[in-house]
Amino acid sequence: MIAGRVSETALPRSGCPPRRVHHASNFHSPFIFPLLAPGSTLPMSDYSLTHLRQLEAESIHIFREVVAEFDKPVMLYSIGKDSAVLLRLALKAFAPAKLPFPLLHVDTTYKFREMIEHREKYVRGELGLDVLVHINEEGLKLNIPPWEDSERHTELMKTDALKAALDKYQFDAAFGGARRDEEKSRAKERVFSFRDKAHRWDPKNQRPELWNLYNGRVNKGESIRVFPMSNWTELDVWQYIHLENIPIVPLYLSAPRQVVRRDGILLMRDDDRMPLLPGEVEETKMVRFRTLGCYPLSGAVESEAATLPEVIQEMLLTRTSERQGRIIDQDEGGVGMQKKKERGYF
Repeated sequence: MIAGRVSETALPRSGCPPRRVHHASNFHSPFIFPLLAPGSTLPMSDYSLTHLRQLEAESIHIFREVVAEFDKPVMLYSIGKDSAVLLRLALKAFAPAKLPFPLLHVDTTYKFREMIEHREKYVRGELGLDVLVHINEEGLKLNIPPWEDSERHTELMKTDALKAALDKYQFDAAFGGARRDEEKSRAKERVFSFRDKAHRWDPKNQRPELWNLYNGRVNKGESIRVFPMSNWTELDVWQYIHLENIPIVPLYLSAPRQVVRRDGILLMRDDDRMPLLPGEVEETKMVRFRTLGCYPLSGAVESEAATLPEVIQEMLLTRTSERQGRIIDQDEGGVGMQKKKERGYF
């Protein structure tokens, strides 16, 4: 269908009332085509959307498609900036109704304290949302801290924990906030990313998504990871947060913080569990975080951007990936993210 033109096949015959069209994308709000003569057009101004509103509309459409197609979806909530935007999009998609799915937070027990405070005060407290928190208790007993073996820690406390939670609650679709611009393996992801019964991802066995048509068919035990923000960029995320005034974890904004430089990465010791290595000294620097995860695995960047407009300005000048400070991406010879995803990671 050409933008700005209504398909003639969708128009009612003369003298007939307009027909109601039901489709997954408008599952919660069926609409009626306007009465227009064949070949007539609607003013293009009616379709004028800004870049951010186009991305927003696409994401909302994907949310509604999933709720229409799947029996038991869930939204993976990691408390980061992408999750903040994803949550706002989900709320908009189904407003004024409540979210038709819960949120799931896989807690490694090494998240920044400010992240947990944000989850409790804003998401559970102010919004009153249902947040399932899952911890791999068996992995916790092994006591493998992230600074000793980041690869094994991530496997136990993130990948295995996520798979166990999805199996426990029998979710058949899981929304995630991953974007294609983040990292090379995520650039390979479809919007509907098929996972087998073991939650494994095979980048060579994915479904085509021509004309934004999504195939959600799965057999029992299989699932789909859904990424409504696939086409967003880091700059889009920050502009949308600013536009919508979305609350975020303060760690994303620059402030004086105690950090230690380890292997060229600035780490913030959020509690006393992470020991200093011989010769290491903490120092105070103006830093912020572009991406948040476990505090021993998330590197800060030196920055003076203490407000959202300053962060946006910084993004306009930045030429490096936001995940340059994520230690887990450097595992397995620099292909750690793809290998983790193939085993069931987010």
